[in-house]
Amino acid sequence: MTTFLEGLNEVQRRAVTDLEGPVMVIAGPGSGKTRVLTYRLAHLMMQGVRPHNILALTFTNKAAREMTERIGELVGPEVRKVWCGTFHSIFARILRVEAPRIGYPQNFSIYDADDSRSAIAQIIKEMDLNPKNYNPNTLRARISSAKANLITAAAYENNDDVREQDRENNMPETFTIYKRYVQRCLKAGAMDFDDLLLQLYRLLHENPDGVLEKYRTIFRFVLVDEFQDTNFLQYAIIRKLVVYPDSPRNICIVGDDAQSIYSFRGATIKNILDFQKDFPDTRVYKLEQNYRSTPHIVQAANDVITHNNRQIPKEIWTDRESGTKIRLIRCASDIEEGKKIADYILELKNRYHLRNSGIAILYRTNAQSRIFEEHLRRHNIPYKVFGGMSFYQRKEVKDFVAYLRLVVNPLDDEAFRRVINYPKRGIGNSTLDRLAEIAETNNCSFWDATGFLQATPKAMQTINHFRSMVLELQRLSAKGDAYQVANSAFKLSGLSAELKSDITSEGIQRFENAMALLDGIRAFAEQDEEGEEISDDRSLAAYLQTISLISDLDGADETSDFVTLMSVHSAKGLEFDAVLVCGLEENLFPSYMAIRDPEQVDEERRLFYVAITRARHHLILSYAQTRYVFGNFRMCEPSRFIDEIAAERIESDRTPKAVFDLAGGEDNSRKKWVESRPRFTREDMSNFTPCSPEQIQTGMVVRHQKFGRGKVLLIEGSKENRVATIQFGEIDNPQRKIILKYAKLEIVP
Repeated sequence: MTTFLEGLNEVQRRAVTDLEGPVMVIAGPGSGKTRVLTYRLAHLMMQGVRPHNILALTFTNKAAREMTERIGELVGPEVRKVWCGTFHSIFARILRVEAPRIGYPQNFSIYDADDSRSAIAQIIKEMDLNPKNYNPNTLRARISSAKANLITAAAYENNDDVREQDRENNMPETFTIYKRYVQRCLKAGAMDFDDLLLQLYRLLHENPDGVLEKYRTIFRFVLVDEFQDTNFLQYAIIRKLVVYPDSPRNICIVGDDAQSIYSFRGATIKNILDFQKDFPDTRVYKLEQNYRSTPHIVQAANDVITHNNRQIPKEIWTDRESGTKIRLIRCASDIEEGKKIADYILELKNRYHLRNSGIAILYRTNAQSRIFEEHLRRHNIPYKVFGGMSFYQRKEVKDFVAYLRLVVNPLDDEAFRRVINYPKRGIGNSTLDRLAEIAETNNCSFWDATGFLQATPKAMQTINHFRSMVLELQRLSAKGDAYQVANSAFKLSGLSAELKSDITSEGIQRFENAMALLDGIRAFAEQDEEGEEISDDRSLAAYLQTISLISDLDGADETSDFVTLMSVHSAKGLEFDAVLVCGLEENLFPSYMAIRDPEQVDEERRLFYVAITRARHHLILSYAQTRYVFGNFRMCEPSRFIDEIAAERIESDRTPKAVFDLAGGEDNSRKKWVESRPRFTREDMSNFTPCSPEQIQTGMVVRHQKFGRGKVLLIEGSKENRVATIQFGEIDNPQRKIILKYAKLEIVP
């Protein structure tokens, strides 16, 4: 025990050894957060706490796996008894045991986003609603948000404010769709991802003396990683487990409010900001020493985040050598940005001998990756894009998995619909419609409806053959492992023959994907790779639960040497020798959707903070002065976040003829650029009335809501592509080019 504690700094050691009561660890980027978490867990076990009395919740399978591996190195195989995993995997594990108490089978299916979308689309069709108003994706997000905020279907129906919002959005029947969707999932013995939280809360709430008391007794110590990313429902469940009369309140949360970037997923920063209100006796430990990045990078992060409003005060510091300054790259266009970024990556590789795997290109939106991909290909630089289609989202993989889901849970209507006529068996839409009618009338699943079906002899023969195949696979599943069942399903279903018959390059890839899935199932069955689950269960049901919780980043091949391309959201938790943050422009980063909401701008700033702190040695920032957005050519302004970094930390590229004059010494270039930006004239805009773009002519004086008063010096282009050069403010200020159809200018008489 003493040995590993000696490797901690003073604050880390106190955070690890303070075991009783509520503890909050504010872990700055690169501050050894994972070490503190794992050592704290190991210390608990070394102090005599039984491993099965510890609950450790994370947000990714990778984090749970790494934590378990590190603790295992300290305390041995006993770590497998710790309840360590993602919120969804741990809660699913509990529900596998307790689900019958709330009307679900133990082998319930877990619907992914596509399954949920399909079920909602079917309900919309049955209700004969206008698909233009009732979009399945929108409705799925609406229902998901309701569940995350503990709004059940019944509560939704009785909430006047929510119903009014739906009426304003031309979706007044959303409450009915929500209600039918819940009924359909229950009938199919299925839960979606949100149900893994909502149904667990319901289970605990409805069974206080049985289930809730049982798990309160089991979970004597609770640790929550990345607490700033929890949503309302997750925290509500944690409070149920921890807050009760005579509770030891042994909860330790670890997180960083400055890295709270997932509000669009329902995460609320209030959970971490208000934690001390809920637990007034909390001891707070701030991990402020950064072991990852150089001083220029660390101080740039501090510079930026201080501009946010509500936050937990901290000052990140490092004792590493200063390293290189932050490089700022200006580009005339988004195309030039792609070229300059690729060129700079070559410089990083040649000058600093970096591996491709040590370099990451980060951007605000996934759509930005295309140009970088093109230029990386031209330089033969290997790369991988994260955030595209996951392996498990490919059609051939989802088809295969649907068969396996049906074997485990024949009540799964979405799996049944997907495979009943694939490969084609001659079962037409009329037969499926008849099955749907029977299922609706008898309040049963499609599988059960096949027992009531009356159809042509040929159709009945096909249906009976399909049922026999599934029943045979179920018998095999009762005694065989996941691979034995899956291998048989691949052949008996006809999938193998179907995929082999397509000898095009695309067809071969599809067959290879199916075989790769089989290889993964075999590895799972033979325990060639450690899963996140504590159980030694190698059944098909256990495998399906495991893959339903996998993300595309968890499955990455970490041994390959490629440049990483990803959105900043996807990069959280990762680190690289060199990070290139691209597209730093107003309305892009920060996003145009956040620009009018101070709280959203704060989150955008936290997102930029996350981007900065992914870098170990080299940080490169870039922006374009023009960009094509949705097919339209637009002028761009540098992001406000660039201005928030102190001038002495930045080294600008010195490309001649830049829009902003950066002439002069290297140390003064940033300062001169900042000072040269326009000092916009502020006027009363309460009566501002924009004119038609066609009215703007050379020589006119105009007003802009942000830039103030200016003179039109030149107009170029024609019709919708007219671009005006306007001098705003004082005469020595730089001129601005504005596309008139987007400008919103008022002519001053």
